Amino acid sequence: MSKNKKKNKELKKFKPETFNKKRLKNEIVAVFYAEPGKTVNYKQVSDLLGIRDAETRVLTNVVLQELYDDGYLDQVSRGKYKLKARTGSVVGTVDMQSQGFAYVNSEELEKPVLIPSRYLNHAMEGDKVKIRLFARRKKHDLEGEVIEIIERAKSVFVGTVETSRHFAFLIPSGKAGFDIFIPNDKLNGAKNGQKAIAEIIEWPANAKNPIGQIKDVLGDTGNNDAEMHAILAEFELPYKFPVNVDKAAEKIPLEIPEEEIAKRRDMRDVTTFTIDPADAKDFDDALSLRKLENGHWEVGVHIADVTHYVQTNSIIEDEAQSRATSVYLVDRVVPMLPERLSNGVCSLRPNEDKLCFSAVFELDDNAKLINEWFGKTVIHSDRRFAYEEAQQVIETGEGDLKEEILTLNRLAVLLRDKRFKRGSIAFDRVEIKFEIDEKGKPLSVYFKEAKDSNKLIEEFMLLANKRVAEIIGKRSGSKTPKTFVYRIHDKPDPDKLANFNVFIKRFGYGIQLTTAKTISSSLNSLLDHVKGKKEQNVIETLAIRAMAKAAYSTRNIGHYGLAFEYYTHFTSPIRRYPDMMVHRLLEKYLAGGRSASEEKFEELCKHSSDMEARAANAERASVKYKQVEFMQDQIGKIFQGVISGITDFGIFVELENKIEGMIPIRELDDDFYSLDEKNYQLVGRHTHKIYQLGDEIQVKIWRTNLEKKQLDFQLANRI
Repeated sequence: MSKNKKKNKELKKFKPETFNKKRLKNEIVAVFYAEPGKTVNYKQVSDLLGIRDAETRVLTNVVLQELYDDGYLDQVSRGKYKLKARTGSVVGTVDMQSQGFAYVNSEELEKPVLIPSRYLNHAMEGDKVKIRLFARRKKHDLEGEVIEIIERAKSVFVGTVETSRHFAFLIPSGKAGFDIFIPNDKLNGAKNGQKAIAEIIEWPANAKNPIGQIKDVLGDTGNNDAEMHAILAEFELPYKFPVNVDKAAEKIPLEIPEEEIAKRRDMRDVTTFTIDPADAKDFDDALSLRKLENGHWEVGVHIADVTHYVQTNSIIEDEAQSRATSVYLVDRVVPMLPERLSNGVCSLRPNEDKLCFSAVFELDDNAKLINEWFGKTVIHSDRRFAYEEAQQVIETGEGDLKEEILTLNRLAVLLRDKRFKRGSIAFDRVEIKFEIDEKGKPLSVYFKEAKDSNKLIEEFMLLANKRVAEIIGKRSGSKTPKTFVYRIHDKPDPDKLANFNVFIKRFGYGIQLTTAKTISSSLNSLLDHVKGKKEQNVIETLAIRAMAKAAYSTRNIGHYGLAFEYYTHFTSPIRRYPDMMVHRLLEKYLAGGRSASEEKFEELCKHSSDMEARAANAERASVKYKQVEFMQDQIGKIFQGVISGITDFGIFVELENKIEGMIPIRELDDDFYSLDEKNYQLVGRHTHKIYQLGDEIQVKIWRTNLEKKQLDFQLANRI
């Protein structure tokens, strides 16, 4: 039997349900490498991989398009692909290591390529590079050298200024791997110890350090505003609006012309209200309720009509597109839109007429969808509720608009139950919050848990998002769906799930891995069982890590976590740019418009996904900073904790107040410990002592480092 035939035979053994997008991509790449000169379409690739189910065959087509977009395949003709001619070089992304070397991750290779520091040739974290592969040595990692920097991930860095008499350095935050040399005439007024932003202007071939200039001085180290702005700058997120954008926003009137109202469905006479966090100022969504003559319920999901005010090709649109999302730090919101719009013109404030894009549903008493309508409306919110106020109405049955809130809550519970029966997964994580004084200093820590009032809003937003995606994405027969923006969520990685299952068995738990449906139902059962138990957070964290990350794309693969075949984001256009894209596309298609450019919107989807990830990282960094700041007064104190993470450089421990720190591995000086990654444990070479995920231990607060957002523990007594 030939090598290729054997390969294909082996590939056919894969079961369709084992494929998520990542695994499928690896197998498709293997198919092309098995026969480099062959041209195939998605049907032929599916046959070679033994894929029979329609869902995975659609996913195969999506993966082929992505491999073409990323430059790994050539498209010979529409839908037919072949492997791009290979040279001795590959393209990938740099992942810097703290020791100074790097790995380059490439879709063209199964494993990362080790790049020693001397062969980095000024490549930096996140850069897209071309590397030359070295001849492989036996029992060694694949190694290479950077020969071209195709695309810089960043040229602007935030850090702390260190000055001397004739020059200065900017010491970047994060894992840059170098300091930036700043000549005195490029300091822009920055002083020693201040937080600042520097731009690299030159990096001579033989120089150890790049040369830069200070673009902006953020303020003194330790100052709350300076530190929060530094976190935003570290992730290349803006912390203020350009003057011309604010000026353009101020010109937009609050008043609604009568001729605009006349074009819309007038729903101002229907009882309408908002439910939001107590400190919220940007109200994206409102709910309305009335009983119809046939006994059914009309539920209106009213969403701020942002795109009515923000026109395409305007400077406000360009800024919103660039930002793509609002950023929620511990002590502030950095909005996507200027305050005039986000908190004023667009915000669905009480006792004001507002323009909306609405989804109006007719539901029976069992929350069955009978009818629906989508279109432009004008509303008048009668009441603004904080979540706590709405929760009190639900719990006591008394208060403002009690009939409406109780009815909507009952319908939401029914919708939620149906969703879970279809396979939706319930990740109800507890959020850590801080009480902060006027200077930004954390005074106390508390936890926020989703209650019925949160779930009420969530359920109707999910319904609107799902139905908007379905009316555009679902097409009967061979009709090609029009270009649309979907919120997609891939199936979990089978290997990660298998490892997770092995780990939870030591707690007496287990999940079924046979099909997507059994995975989600048994996972829900597990998450319910662990509530309130010491292992809850560890198991929830690992379960989330086994899941794929949600993203935006024009190429729909469904949303695994919600168990929705079609899903989008329609309900938060004040704080998310993808929702603005959805509003524009929905309006266009409802009016009978032609399909938009997939290429254009896919690019915007990728940008939005990237900015969402950056915002999430910045939010986590701000929480970490406040955690370390809060624990500065606790040095030397002993706390009970649970091992929440195991790495080859230390043990992460979560305290009872949810604050997390690390015991550096060098502090475990009674033995040499090695990482058993599969079993989430450190094992002593001589003593065979084990530190394992989920173990209860006592730790002493050893030191804090605000600059690095680092909280270090020492081991106290092992429980």
